[in-house]
Amino acid sequence: MPVWHLRDYREADLDQAIQIWDQSRQADGEVPIFPVSEVMAAAAADQASVVAAVGDEVIGMVVAQPRGDRAWVLLVALASQWRNRGVGSALLAEVERRLRAVGVRRISVLLPEGATGTKALENSGYLVRNGLAYYERIEPPGAADADALAVLGGRMLPGGLWEAMAGMESEKQVVERRVVLPLVEPAVAERYGVAPPKAVILFGPPGTGKTSFAKAVASRLSWPFVELFPSRLAAATDGGLAVALRDAFADLAGLDAVLLFIDEVEEIAGIRSGKAVDPGHGVTNELLKIIPGFREHEARLLVCATNSIRSLDPAFLRPGRFDYVIPIGPPNPAARAAIWARYLGPAASVDVDHLVRASELFTPADIEFAARKGAQAAFERELTHHQGTPATTDDYLTAIADTRPTLTPQAIAEFNDDIEAYSRF
Repeated sequence: MPVWHLRDYREADLDQAIQIWDQSRQADGEVPIFPVSEVMAAAAADQASVVAAVGDEVIGMVVAQPRGDRAWVLLVALASQWRNRGVGSALLAEVERRLRAVGVRRISVLLPEGATGTKALENSGYLVRNGLAYYERIEPPGAADADALAVLGGRMLPGGLWEAMAGMESEKQVVERRVVLPLVEPAVAERYGVAPPKAVILFGPPGTGKTSFAKAVASRLSWPFVELFPSRLAAATDGGLAVALRDAFADLAGLDAVLLFIDEVEEIAGIRSGKAVDPGHGVTNELLKIIPGFREHEARLLVCATNSIRSLDPAFLRPGRFDYVIPIGPPNPAARAAIWARYLGPAASVDVDHLVRASELFTPADIEFAARKGAQAAFERELTHHQGTPATTDDYLTAIADTRPTLTPQAIAEFNDDIEAYSRF
């Protein structure tokens, strides 16, 4: 095992520190008590922040914040392969030494039960204070938000949708880094000159999960989710689609925060013919005028999705209006395995690898349909024969054979061409 050493926290350690913290939280299922922006601001203030490193690689970190004769430990994070090796105890000892030097006599640590660092704290002589209760209030959307949401048909989505998205890890990583993190941690983003995105486009074949990604981001941000349906807007007013579009965006002004989702956006942002009589000309122009105003407001994110990015007007795609153009493609074998595992439920004896190979051209939506169809076959067999046998691999293979895949080799080839021509992230 390489030799590790302790040193001061440096600004260049930020990315590695956040990665270690995320790794610790994911391994323990930990909900952070202190936001990353507060922790990293304390670390940058050089109050009492120590890292353990192997060469240039950060493997652990402790951040504390002194308040007179008391200090709070805001972060104890360790890389998973370096746990139970004395690194945490050594980090705490060094932080304690620094805190004593500035007059601290009581050090308090608030961690979720079983979180990373609890063993190091116990080994370092910290006492668990039983009988204490932690209270926290997170303000729900106000009455004005509720009224505006009702008008727009929006809603607050349940938490956990981001974590529940199976597979698609490469797409999740791009959306997480480019879209989610700058919005979750705006203070850190501002320090590094990163402007939180205001508008993104998701493109890819039908059924690959673009809508699910939009909902998952709204869930992760705890922002209201509002979906505009171009086909319904025209019927909502006598003034036509352009007026309905303008009115819908005006209604958003009543919300403190919102993720606005427009699916099949090509219906209102298609390539203009250049002829004044083109009925779609005015609608596209209206949308092009609305987006810059939408971008001026804080806590706003516009997510547009399309199955045919080639159909979008070039002016609609330029960087000044959309920060990122992100491909959401068909699931690879690893992603298909994760998606199958999500829908198989109690069918533990099923040969998932066989299903993955048989569903090569399936989208996540196709897999969900085939999984439901296979389970239904087993359910009906049980009602008839009462044998108590769960769904089998053959049940799901039969369902796969009876399911027409959304994707074709030609569609995948076109999507790969679109990635080269249009993606921007």
